Amino acid sequence: MKLADGDFLLPVDKPVGPTSHDVVGMARRALGTRRVGHTGTLDPFASGLLVLCVGRATRLSEYFTGMDKRYDAVAHLGIETDTLDLQGEVVSTSDAWRDLDRTAIESATATQTGPINQIPPQFSAKKVDGEAMHRRARRGEEIALLPVPVTVHELAVTDVALPDLHFTVRCSSGTYVRAIARDLGQALGCGAHLRALRRTGVGSFDLSAAVSVSALDDARAVTAACMEPCEGLRHLTQVTVNDEVASRIRNGQRVRIADPGSASEALVAVTCGSDLLAMATLDEGVLRPRKVFPA
Repeated sequence: MKLADGDFLLPVDKPVGPTSHDVVGMARRALGTRRVGHTGTLDPFASGLLVLCVGRATRLSEYFTGMDKRYDAVAHLGIETDTLDLQGEVVSTSDAWRDLDRTAIESATATQTGPINQIPPQFSAKKVDGEAMHRRARRGEEIALLPVPVTVHELAVTDVALPDLHFTVRCSSGTYVRAIARDLGQALGCGAHLRALRRTGVGSFDLSAAVSVSALDDARAVTAACMEPCEGLRHLTQVTVNDEVASRIRNGQRVRIADPGSASEALVAVTCGSDLLAMATLDEGVLRPRKVFPA
């Protein structure tokens, strides 16, 4: 699997407004293929990096979902909404933000950093009894959700323009930035909701290399932004094999490699040159193909 065969990863800068599925539809029309998928949803009100998989690279989407995310965000203090963002109905207001200073704000952000237990939003894609929470919430149901362990690696306040609080986040997959805004508001005693969100990074993918939605029909811009499948899997160990071993891997055979390295890996990407051959497990020097990409 390689770019030259029409199989590639495409970082796209999603604007505010369209859904992630809308962007996939735009890419399908512009690129002339139905085989387009994305690796992680952005809410319509959010903008920023959406990584698309094109061609056979759609089979790789599961290997990108667990990567850390980076965001620029704005929390609006003093107003809480049912969805925790600007699109929801106001449920409470407070003027307590007027008495806040930088010290209090920095102290509150410190409580939201590191390994934390975060209660997911009622309006979310999280499933309870097989149904997404946002569907139940829109019917007026309120479910007591258990806290979920997540990690906020970095949370930095970049600007204080009360009642707006601008901050950046680097967090583990599964972290809700809307919930961070909610919890910051609660820690500050005034409530808050998320007013703006822009995703700036997903693992090793960066927004600076993304193509705009308006340029999806510009072949030169798309070519400049697209990535080889094996390049996008840099977060995994890559095992390079020769042509003989590549043939066996493509046939789904287990292969013992001459130099297994110092440790076994649960999952590796097997390559031959720039060609991604398979996703495999490596155990005691034996490669076991799990997902093979024929030539």
